[in-house]
Amino acid sequence: MDSARADADVYVVEPLLPQRLRRPSDLLRLLATLLTLGAVILLALVAKQTLYGLEMDVTEGTTLVPLLSRTATFVGGAAVLIVPVAFAVERVFHRDGLRVAEGLIAAIIGMVGSFLIGQWLLAGHVDDLTQLLTGGRSIEPLNTLLISVIAYTTAVRISRRPTWRALMWTVIALDILALYSGRQITLPGAIVAVLVGMVMGYATLYGVGSPNTRPPGNAVVAALRKLSFSPVSARRIDDDHQGSRRYAVGLADGTTLDVTVLDRDRQVAGLPYRLWRRFRLHSETRRRAIRSLRAELEREALMAYAAQAAGASTPRLIGTSEIGTEAALLAYEHIDTRPLDEVPDAEITDDVLAQIWEQVSLLQIQRLAHRRLTGDGIHLDPAGRVVLTDARSGEIAAGDLLLRLDIAQLLTYLALRVGAERSVGSAAAIMGSDTLATAMPLLQRIALTRETRSALAKQKSLLAAIREQIVALKPQGTIEEIRLERFKPRTLVTIIVSTLAAYFLLSQLSRVDVIQVVTTANWGWSGVALVASFVSFWAAALMLRGFVPEALPLWRTVLVQFAASFVKLVAPAAVGGVAINTRYLQKRGISPGLAVTSVGASQFIMMVFHIALLLLFAYITGSNTATTFTPSRGLVVVMLAVALLIVVLFGVPPLRRMITSRTHRLFSNVLPRLLDVLQSPRKLIEGSIGTLMITIAFVICLYACVQAFGGTIDFTTVAVVYLTANAIGSAAPTPGGLGAVEYALTLGLTVAGVPAELATSAVLLHRLLTFWLPVLPGWAAFTYLQRNEAL
Repeated sequence: MDSARADADVYVVEPLLPQRLRRPSDLLRLLATLLTLGAVILLALVAKQTLYGLEMDVTEGTTLVPLLSRTATFVGGAAVLIVPVAFAVERVFHRDGLRVAEGLIAAIIGMVGSFLIGQWLLAGHVDDLTQLLTGGRSIEPLNTLLISVIAYTTAVRISRRPTWRALMWTVIALDILALYSGRQITLPGAIVAVLVGMVMGYATLYGVGSPNTRPPGNAVVAALRKLSFSPVSARRIDDDHQGSRRYAVGLADGTTLDVTVLDRDRQVAGLPYRLWRRFRLHSETRRRAIRSLRAELEREALMAYAAQAAGASTPRLIGTSEIGTEAALLAYEHIDTRPLDEVPDAEITDDVLAQIWEQVSLLQIQRLAHRRLTGDGIHLDPAGRVVLTDARSGEIAAGDLLLRLDIAQLLTYLALRVGAERSVGSAAAIMGSDTLATAMPLLQRIALTRETRSALAKQKSLLAAIREQIVALKPQGTIEEIRLERFKPRTLVTIIVSTLAAYFLLSQLSRVDVIQVVTTANWGWSGVALVASFVSFWAAALMLRGFVPEALPLWRTVLVQFAASFVKLVAPAAVGGVAINTRYLQKRGISPGLAVTSVGASQFIMMVFHIALLLLFAYITGSNTATTFTPSRGLVVVMLAVALLIVVLFGVPPLRRMITSRTHRLFSNVLPRLLDVLQSPRKLIEGSIGTLMITIAFVICLYACVQAFGGTIDFTTVAVVYLTANAIGSAAPTPGGLGAVEYALTLGLTVAGVPAELATSAVLLHRLLTFWLPVLPGWAAFTYLQRNEAL
């Protein structure tokens, strides 16, 4: 600790402020520039031909206006060095040479880094990117001088000086035009060079840090004096949950102020998390994720005044002020309290619970949402009275959703401390059972604060217990379902994996002519493959009928299987069919529990048949074709990798629990359902035949597709390849196993000895017949079944 002397002999007790800070804003700019750079490179690689045509047009245009090109060469080439030097001289005269030094460090890093990256590209590691950046000419992939200048410009924060900024970027643009007209740089190379230079500049700024411009404690005291306060002492206390500085300031009249300081460089702290929550959740709030210092000051002050006007017990705001251009303060009347987190559970009496809900009720009457009803936002004074703090998180004129979110959050937090029964009982006594019923759909983990979600990890059944208590209070109430989550992380993973799968398919399609694949295939074998594909839908209907004791019409069940093929376009392969079949059985009057167990039983038996057939065909293949189908080194590596993956999945406890819980939900109560089926031998035979025919039909389809292009491969080998690839596709999170199935089938056929181009053509034809072609009849079946209320 150190003491810094302020005006009028007021000492501020606070730690020495660091001379340099790593600003979160610099890190965010670095990450944003890196993302932009990646997007530009990907877009340029995709639109190579368009960029080449644009470059030719611009080059031709510069030749038609030679004066412009020569002017740019003369002005830009010299000014791009003169302007940075002039700015450096100006900064040195203003005793800001440290900023110039940071710029020089960035320029050196930019020059060395761009040179090393350029040499790596010229070594042939990424030929497509090198061709894009050089245009096939003997030039630098990344212009080292241009990148150095931009890195310098970024690191010296020239963007804060409007005149210098306009001048600097003008000469950079002229230099790029000169390099471009002289064929010393390509259009993609110029854009990438600018972004790489900015990356180097921001990386330098964040790496070496920036001078600390936060006003010290004596500046806070001086600002308070301007508000007509008479400070006599000041000391730094713990920062709040958002990282803002706080001071306890003693006044001449013996009272104390609690001062919160908002620093400009902290305004972007926590931005990625706020953006993630805003993007992922449905919410009525219109609060901006990035707020200016002035907006943050006004927001907290307005919420504090609104809470006081509502009659709520909150610290009284008695002054606000800016502290120069880098900070602002809010001065609150000091109340001697302790947060509820520090209060033992035994001291949280029914009276305290009632007071908490009374305070929240006062806020809700005035449409004020607190947004942080946790143990550090609720305090108790020495007399046991409740005080609400942390007004800056709140919302005025809040909508119904935000008000109900407050109730759900407080219900959960108090239940963690005193139990679900007391939490709900105290809330019902003040808020009423109707209000609690409206908040019940919001009792979801995603709706709660980060601290509350972490605490719930140890009491996973607590939310269900709270719901039970509310239902007991109002059993006849209709519960409106509310979806807060726009998407789950699993959805995001599916989108990413689907994008990668689409990229793989496009790369595969670029190697073959799809029209040629269809026109050159043997029509006889193609017809066999088409028939086998459509037989699989009939077989799937038999399988479902066999594991449902109740009678199901055959042709309508076949239509349901076609509808499932349409749903596979938007759902993983193992999910779409299960969901459609379960829904179909429910519409047939079968209870949801029995419908799920019936589909689960069919899936379980299909898995057993799948493994048995894989072992059978693998044995036949190994015994009959050992001389022609010897596993290659690549296949051995793949098999070892699959074995390692299985060991990891079942060896790591969290992954094992996730898998077992998922499979348990799908296959629970399967055995009783199978016993029901065993009582009808006809049903058992029908289900077994359907299960067996599904696999055989798909194997015949793939075998016929290989034969359609003149391939020579055993039927049993094709069966092994298909069964293995189908298992991979079922596990893939992409719609219909897109990408994973194609890659696995192509790899398997190639390892089995089929030429790569022939294997690719056969797989594309197979997927066309089994995945893409049934989509249109599947859509028609889906529409028909919905119209007739069968789905």
